[in-house]
Amino acid sequence: MIIDFHTHAFPQRIAEKAIRNLAHVAGGARPNHDGTAEDLLRAVRAGGADRAVVLNIATNEKQQRNVNDFAIETNSAFGGALTAFGSVYPQSETALEELDRLKAAGIRGIKLHPDYQHFFVDDERFYPLYRRIGELGFVTVFHAGIDIGYPEPVHCTPQMLARILPQFGGAPVVAAHMGGWMMWKDVQEYLCGQDLYLDTAFSAGRMPPDYAREIIRRHGADRVLLGSDMPWGNTGNEIAFVRSLDLPDAQTAAILGENAQRLLQQ
Repeated sequence: MIIDFHTHAFPQRIAEKAIRNLAHVAGGARPNHDGTAEDLLRAVRAGGADRAVVLNIATNEKQQRNVNDFAIETNSAFGGALTAFGSVYPQSETALEELDRLKAAGIRGIKLHPDYQHFFVDDERFYPLYRRIGELGFVTVFHAGIDIGYPEPVHCTPQMLARILPQFGGAPVVAAHMGGWMMWKDVQEYLCGQDLYLDTAFSAGRMPPDYAREIIRRHGADRVLLGSDMPWGNTGNEIAFVRSLDLPDAQTAAILGENAQRLLQQ
């Protein structure tokens, strides 16, 4: 089974507007699906994957509950083909309460995007949030490194991530974009060998393959996940990128789906 662990979709009523606005901020990026969960699943399967994880982001406090309602609805609508993660706005006074609601609803993970959510990931004010996420056993996915729409300041560098990992108490953490987009030397220095996962999102045609091979060699293929960043990446292209690295068959199979299956079943 092949699982795309890093995708995005939006409620149908706002999908067109969300895609249009995000594409504009990203310099005219061309999306690979129309923004809805239905079309995401079509595109993921057309690219060669069987399942996908949908990463939602609460970009302000008022949006938090609606974003998570969409995640809960998505999980019940596609027969397990889409696994939607929730999100909390870290500055929200109800963030901890919302985590409890998500746990009760069966949500498996949390997505945090420090650039969109306007916080530095190693700000100690958010350590209680991280500890609660860990206590509840969520998988936490961080956008890591530069964001193409918000390049400076970088709110989640590999060094910052390494600093906060102990706060999660061993609960799974995923650093997207191979640990930090456009900061792969720092990934090698600060994250390789640490207790976290990396995903391949937005790597195909953008990340030097030798960097990917070296990170995988140092970190271990058992802690790397296939991701596309759909609709901004393409599932088929990311699968081809992983296969182009000419890793041993067992490592390729682990990255393309086995690691994700294990992580989602924890």
